[in-house]
Amino acid sequence: MAAALGSWQAVAPRKRRPAARRPRPGAVAAARDPEAEPEVDGEVVLRRIREAGEDLLVSEFWSSALETINSCLRKHLEQLNAPEGTLLEATGKLHLDSSLDESHAAPGSIPGETLATGTCSWKCVCYGIGNFATCVLARNQLAFLLLFLEKCQIPRNHCWVYDPLFSQLEIAVLNTLGVSVLSENEEGRRSVRGQPTVFYMPHCGTALYNNLLWSNWSADALSKVVIIGNSFRGLEGRLLTRILQKDYVYVAKILKGLEEQEFPQTSQYMDIFNDTSIHWFPVHKLTQLPADTWAFQEEPDYEDCEDLEIIRNKTGDPAAARVNLL
Repeated sequence: MAAALGSWQAVAPRKRRPAARRPRPGAVAAARDPEAEPEVDGEVVLRRIREAGEDLLVSEFWSSALETINSCLRKHLEQLNAPEGTLLEATGKLHLDSSLDESHAAPGSIPGETLATGTCSWKCVCYGIGNFATCVLARNQLAFLLLFLEKCQIPRNHCWVYDPLFSQLEIAVLNTLGVSVLSENEEGRRSVRGQPTVFYMPHCGTALYNNLLWSNWSADALSKVVIIGNSFRGLEGRLLTRILQKDYVYVAKILKGLEEQEFPQTSQYMDIFNDTSIHWFPVHKLTQLPADTWAFQEEPDYEDCEDLEIIRNKTGDPAAARVNLL
């Protein structure tokens, strides 16, 4: 797999502006690019996403991040014990076939990109990526997501994306790119229902991770979950123990049942992927947790939570039931 991951076609790097510093991890509001035009059209946004992807492809960060992701997914796939010809086969073929006709690529795609149309059973859910039309940091995070989908051969229509801050322009751009845009704010309450799923959640609020864990609170479900987002160990270090255990109880309870690997830190992408890790949940660790860990199923309640860093659902009540994966 390591050799396959290195088969991307390199393109010449372009000059890029230094990214503005991102707000502290978990902040809801996205930093906006001070040099962005007040209004842009879809073609401009697609071009900027494409350019961000081209820069990312030839960066030291991208190659190092792929090694980190590859190491984690390899171990995660071993415990899934997928049947031959489905998940294990698909992820074992992480490569780019740049020889195919580019006319088959989706609008706004990276040069040489091909979309997976095979039997790969991976799904992907992306929360909280921000206003990528006006924010250079969010745009780079979206470019990373698109490259990640391609590397893992996850068809774009098997990736669901949502941010309550998305503009109509950004929704239109995402539709053009071929990903599936969710219409409702789930607040992270999405059950994988036995489907191996990667959740891409860079710089999301802690409550979003807590809700996701609650929605999949069993050893069987969590063994099929991978999370790319804020370091859980970092959350443990930053939050007071009483706050973590009172407001984010599921994050607190799962700390001994996960493995995480930090993303590499390079100067070029420091502001974009700082405090980011890939997490997975080994079965042997989950089964060693105390039995009462899984007996606790209380729905998260943030009524008395200070500094809640998510946007709540104002049009419905996603807490009424766990949302099933599409």
